[in-house]
Amino acid sequence: MGAEKKLRSGFTTGTCAAGAAKAAAIMLLKGKKPDYVKIQTPKGTEANLPLFHVVREEEKASCAVKKDAGDDPDVTDQTLIFASVEIYRGEEKPWFYRYEGNAPLYLTGGEGIGKVTKPGLACPPGKPAINPVPRQMIFRQVDEVMAGRELSYPLLIRIWAPQGADLAQKTFNPRLGIVGGISILGTTGVVEPMSEAALMATISLEIHMKAVEGVKRLILTPGNYGETFVREQLGFSLDFGIQCSNFAAWAVEAAAKEGIQEVLFVGHAGKLIKVAAGMKNTHSKFGDGRMEAIWSFARNYVKAEEKEILKKKILESNTTEEAAVLLRQAGILLQTMADAAQTASFWLGKWSGNRIKAETVFFSQDLGLLGKSRGADSLIERLKGQTTEQERKEREYGESEQRNFIRNRSGAGRSGAYDFKGSKTDPAVSGDRHSP
Repeated sequence: MGAEKKLRSGFTTGTCAAGAAKAAAIMLLKGKKPDYVKIQTPKGTEANLPLFHVVREEEKASCAVKKDAGDDPDVTDQTLIFASVEIYRGEEKPWFYRYEGNAPLYLTGGEGIGKVTKPGLACPPGKPAINPVPRQMIFRQVDEVMAGRELSYPLLIRIWAPQGADLAQKTFNPRLGIVGGISILGTTGVVEPMSEAALMATISLEIHMKAVEGVKRLILTPGNYGETFVREQLGFSLDFGIQCSNFAAWAVEAAAKEGIQEVLFVGHAGKLIKVAAGMKNTHSKFGDGRMEAIWSFARNYVKAEEKEILKKKILESNTTEEAAVLLRQAGILLQTMADAAQTASFWLGKWSGNRIKAETVFFSQDLGLLGKSRGADSLIERLKGQTTEQERKEREYGESEQRNFIRNRSGAGRSGAYDFKGSKTDPAVSGDRHSP
């Protein structure tokens, strides 16, 4: 076998935004129209970035850099990240970021850049989702171009991404309370091909944000199937739902560290039966054993004379759906899955250091609800009550935002309004990756 192909790295949206801002500043202040721009990333890698849509006006210049994520499956790959730099004669707005360098610099987001609405992120609520490292990269690149020049007015830097609003729906931004677009991200300036560590960091951030909001009860699901079941079959909101992928043990440990007290783990039997078997990570690379685990719970409820026949059928089953049908035909499905759910809850609690009270719900695509741990129903009711409280808080927050909108609009005059449509002063704000 040949050597494994080395995956190609790429550049973050932060690097792209900083490069575009530098090029726009060069055009505005030096009168040049470059074809590409070079910047140094925080990692020390030099980025040579081709420029697109280069436009220079008397007091404003803009251009775009196309995001290249390398071999990472980043949803923003090939997206154009625009930046403009302009002489700014207006008042400083609450949603601006400010930098004092060779002259005052303001930074804001435009179309397709998300706005932060919840605490706990690296960007304050009400500001564009332009993370701290990219902010510093953008400011410093423009400030370096300004060196030696005296300006009578500050410069305003605006970052936007025309595809951002659509792309954001494929990221974690809606879950994080970032509305209207993508985030400008990056700690190293370089996108490394996707790793488990990056996914775990994203999950950890979601859990942290829930904890910052004062949440004490969470719903964990391995993936989209679980979320759909919670919404459509259990009948309540996913305000407190987090996808933990295959990281069952790690997720409850992370939740415990954040002070979460109760977890409802909802998932397809194919995943959760592995949890019931004591598997900390449910990925297939760590083994299968689903049918063996199902039989280990089912055998306690099978008549002696039927054991060998049913055991053979279950162990030869290709899917948990097929095995569940066999259990139903034998009249022992509910008992078996309730036992498995209770055991899964035991393991989840143990992995949390016994700091979390865990309950579990098993389901299948064909048969629906298969089993629940003993305390699942009461936890579901508490979660519904918690969801209602969250909705009340969000309504209050929305009413407060509306009042602020009216005040800002009435006081902004001709210098610019708090416009959510991506026009004059659209407030916009999300590691290194925009995860699908």
